[in-house]
Amino acid sequence: MAYPPITTLPSPPSRQDPANFATEADAFLGALPDFGDEANALGSYLDGVASDVDTDATAAAASASAAATSAANAAASATAASLEASAWSSGASYTVGSVVYSPIDFQTYRAITTHSGETTDPSLDVTNWVSISAGGGGGGLTSQTATTTTTSQTSIATYAIADYTAMELTVVADDGTDRTITKLLVVHDGTTAVATQYGEVNTDTALATYDVDISGSDVRLLATPASSASTDFTTKENLFEPVT
Repeated sequence: MAYPPITTLPSPPSRQDPANFATEADAFLGALPDFGDEANALGSYLDGVASDVDTDATAAAASASAAATSAANAAASATAASLEASAWSSGASYTVGSVVYSPIDFQTYRAITTHSGETTDPSLDVTNWVSISAGGGGGGLTSQTATTTTTSQTSIATYAIADYTAMELTVVADDGTDRTITKLLVVHDGTTAVATQYGEVNTDTALATYDVDISGSDVRLLATPASSASTDFTTKENLFEPVT
């Protein structure tokens, strides 16, 4: 509805016009009650408009939130579909390399352990899951960690053969005193895995040597530590998926 107008008040009385002062004063004062009513009506109208605007803003915010959630679900579904992922299920059994998406943050995660009966969502479970993202010919940049206390060759990261054809790995070894960083390129044909190591930098001497093999359904990154001192390994990985 149109806003209620306020009638213009008559000219106010002026001492500069004494001859018409009384007449103008009567007219001006007589118009004030109607002016007050009209001003109150306009105030009520504006208050109603403000209330409608507030209601519309709340509805718009709810719609925006619903749209954002819908978009997040759609993006999660698209990402999950591209990675052949399904929604994570509490208490279900998963093997290393399994890919799921979280119903909480709609991000996609890859299992780094074989486990079952876990009830913690992957977005909150860094022990069993790492976040991944789809895109182009390569997978997401993710990481795995491991700690050794032996000089024996040890698996420090695994990759599902069926999910990844090649890996570009950056490995940092840290024994609390010295650090080593190196890069490896890894590729496999489903039966044999091969790697080349390059770009190694050490604060003193190399803390480990590296190799790869295939064990069961996984490619394994193997480290042979230089000493039995506790050594932490962090492997950042760019994972390449099969071209379909």
